[in-house]
Amino acid sequence: MQKNGKNELNNNIGGEKAKNNIYHAGKLADEKQPGKPYEIADSRRKIAFYIGSLHKGGAERVFINLAEYFLEQGYQVVMVTQYRKEHEYELAAGIERVISDITPRETTRNRVVNFLRRVGKLHRIWKMERPDLVLSCVGKNNFMTIVTTMFTKTKPVVSVVGEAAEEYPNRLMKMLANLLFPFATGVILQTERSRTFFSGKVERMAVILPNSLNPDFLRPQYQGEREKRIVSVGRLDANKNHEMMIRAFAKLMEKYPEYTLTIYGDGALRAQLEQMVASFGAENRIFLPGVIPDVAEKIESAALFLLTSYSEGVSNALIEAMALGLPVIATDVPSGGTVELIEHGKNGWIIPAGDEEALTAALDMLLSDPELAERLGAQAHKIQERLAPERVNRQWQEYFEQCIMKG
Repeated sequence: MQKNGKNELNNNIGGEKAKNNIYHAGKLADEKQPGKPYEIADSRRKIAFYIGSLHKGGAERVFINLAEYFLEQGYQVVMVTQYRKEHEYELAAGIERVISDITPRETTRNRVVNFLRRVGKLHRIWKMERPDLVLSCVGKNNFMTIVTTMFTKTKPVVSVVGEAAEEYPNRLMKMLANLLFPFATGVILQTERSRTFFSGKVERMAVILPNSLNPDFLRPQYQGEREKRIVSVGRLDANKNHEMMIRAFAKLMEKYPEYTLTIYGDGALRAQLEQMVASFGAENRIFLPGVIPDVAEKIESAALFLLTSYSEGVSNALIEAMALGLPVIATDVPSGGTVELIEHGKNGWIIPAGDEEALTAALDMLLSDPELAERLGAQAHKIQERLAPERVNRQWQEYFEQCIMKG
């Protein structure tokens, strides 16, 4: 009955699991004993992650890295996402995947009914999976995690990975965050500046935990003459402000005719940015190649990395560029994410968000002074030590264990 009941519930909740990697009562399906298929209890801790999807982005990459780390440490791991998208990160074998959104058959024309069904379904997932702890991130997902883990033994830990004012942009959302977060077992923020957004109670209970560095970017600093390429990596949306980047570079194209600008990523503004490039007649100088799988290989020999966002949490793309030893120019975002990483003039260059003149001046300065750029890059490379995966992931593990042990 246990096996059939669980399979039936998985069908109802839309969970899709790899054939040879389905956990039943804590054991892999291919480890079951003849005659006692799912009766073996597993004493290992179980960690769940809850996020919208695994579409390639910063928060999703953090969750993938953490999930793989906990799996390697011997934990059971389940990744619960609201839905599945194209171009997602792949999960390591052994990590369970469950889809939590209601199916088309379960959807009605009544938004309140649909919301209650989503709450009920997620609550049933926690009751079925019985994780010791669930980590969620991004806006309403944190609210859902706190509410749906009530009356279960699962400890909810919520995290704010972006700009808090963007995740909770109005008075109602901020009020709900301050009301619900104290019911979580743990609250994780990325920067000290983020504390001030929340009420005193949330501010006091929150901890600051950094993102670990993607292991693909752990490598010696590039040696030799750098290619005359300026690069950026990020979703093509209004917040990333690639328009400013393109305009600033266009102003300097004649002065630095050998340099190009390449912006890796995709998004809603692709057509608009392509039109802007064409308006400058710069199709052979500014490139938008889209999403690529081997970012580190593509950018490690570049001359310069740019981040021009209006807002960010702590930018993974910036972390990764610095870890490769690239000289970086980045905007001072409201969350304080940039200043958490860069000491201005020592391991990078910080400019005000939205300041095109400051970006143009900084570009001109570093392109005209390769020695200064190289010194900034050499100092930036040291972030590998500070955000080494084994060091940062251990901090997350210690915090999770503290949360699990709370009464």
